[in-house]
Amino acid sequence: MIKFDIQDLNIWFGSVQPLKGVTLQVEAHRILSVIGPSNSGKTTFLRMLNRLNDLQLSFRMRGRVLMDGKDINSFDPEFLRRRVGMVFALPAPLPLSIFENVAYGVRMHGQRNKRVIEKSVEEALQKAYLWDEVKDRLSTSAFKLSGGQQQRLCIARTLAVEPEVILFDEPCSGLDPISTAKVEDAMVQLKKQYTIVLVTNNVKQAARVGDKTAFFLSGQLVELDITDKIFTAPSDQRTDDYIRGRFG
Repeated sequence: MIKFDIQDLNIWFGSVQPLKGVTLQVEAHRILSVIGPSNSGKTTFLRMLNRLNDLQLSFRMRGRVLMDGKDINSFDPEFLRRRVGMVFALPAPLPLSIFENVAYGVRMHGQRNKRVIEKSVEEALQKAYLWDEVKDRLSTSAFKLSGGQQQRLCIARTLAVEPEVILFDEPCSGLDPISTAKVEDAMVQLKKQYTIVLVTNNVKQAARVGDKTAFFLSGQLVELDITDKIFTAPSDQRTDDYIRGRFG
């Protein structure tokens, strides 16, 4: 099943064109790893999927991005961003308790039933592999969590509003190996219920978690294939050169 169908996508910010003629499909309940050097268009591509690029006045696009067969530009942006949640590179917990960080989005979407909110918070923390570590201190400030725990808290906050897609933009860039492993474990489990798109500069991470991998270079999609094939027998020499660290 196809979640996103991207057709000849071109994006400009003023006179700068970070994406050029990108065509690809994102499968539902799979992890798509997106790799490539800096300024290859990875994050612009990711932010297109929930229309965050729209927030820049100089933004314009040509092409189509379909979600479940419908043009994403036909959706109200806030409605779309509820369906397509995003976890950023640096964790940004709110200046609230652990519980209220996760409950925040649930309340913002109109839920007032205390038991429903409590259930949503617990389920989201469990899915983010954080519940067992924080269940006895939910009233503690989120700022007292470690960096890795804060990132998983932000994942839980995203999950609590019940999205269909989760976009990860370098979610482990500032984390130690143990915290990174926990976030990756969470991703692998989450794909059973969600579609995941992961932008990462860590090619080993892309290889570990991605079902498919897309390689971007200079705003163009060079190659998209099953991850094992990308990392063992890529079709394009540029992909092989990047994976082997010859540039980037």
